[in-house]
Amino acid sequence: MLDKTYYGISQEELGRESKIPVVKMEDSIQVFKAMADCMADCIAEHNRQGKRTVFICPVGPVGQYPLFVERVNREKICLENVWFFNMDEYLTDEDAWIDNSHPLSFRGFMDREVYGKIDPELVMRERQRIFPDPKNPAALDELLDKLGGADIAFGGIGITGHLAFNEPQPELTPEEFAKLPTRVRDILAETRATNAVGDLGGALELMPRRCVTIGMRQILGARKICLGVFRDWHRAVVRRAAYGQVSAEFPVTLAQRHPDAVILTNENAAKEPF
Repeated sequence: MLDKTYYGISQEELGRESKIPVVKMEDSIQVFKAMADCMADCIAEHNRQGKRTVFICPVGPVGQYPLFVERVNREKICLENVWFFNMDEYLTDEDAWIDNSHPLSFRGFMDREVYGKIDPELVMRERQRIFPDPKNPAALDELLDKLGGADIAFGGIGITGHLAFNEPQPELTPEEFAKLPTRVRDILAETRATNAVGDLGGALELMPRRCVTIGMRQILGARKICLGVFRDWHRAVVRRAAYGQVSAEFPVTLAQRHPDAVILTNENAAKEPF
């Protein structure tokens, strides 16, 4: 058997001498609240300083958004100078965005559950709500660079260790993988199967096969990376992320080289894998 001793790290020991700091929390609500507060606190502080705020945002996890929206509306946090760069979107077989009304559409989710629920007087303008465009992926990178990069990249970790849809490419060195830009790509079978279970009740044949994703360069270039994990299969993923070898075979391990990255885990994901 291959030496994968990190899978044997106990719940109590998880985070000790990890290569990415791991913050253990009691439940998912605490994880989502920490992410939501990180978003709201950063924006509020930048507003006081007269600075813009730039986030890279996921649709998965999503539990932070209702808490974020509630704080924005309750505290009247103005988003006028805030930019959200969403990580990715599913595509049709013809490499067009799936329709906004599709149940899997990340654009549709953000419109319904985030932008549509924020007080219209507080929400940012539509031109500051960015999704990667399959017709011109480089446009996102150029705009993000023009704005000085992201303050914080929020996200989860996929079953293959992917951030956004930056899935494993073991033929690349970590340095090569870290330079990958926003691009269109196939979705790996493992990811399609996992997402079909979580989002479509197992209807694998209905899962899109193509996607557009923000690049690893953009994520790793953020000044802070904040990742939330909470599922059963995250028990193994979080251990490999925090203790495994840096490799394009498990992309999140590249965050071990980031100066300010953190993984927030609930009690469930912190448990021993087996």
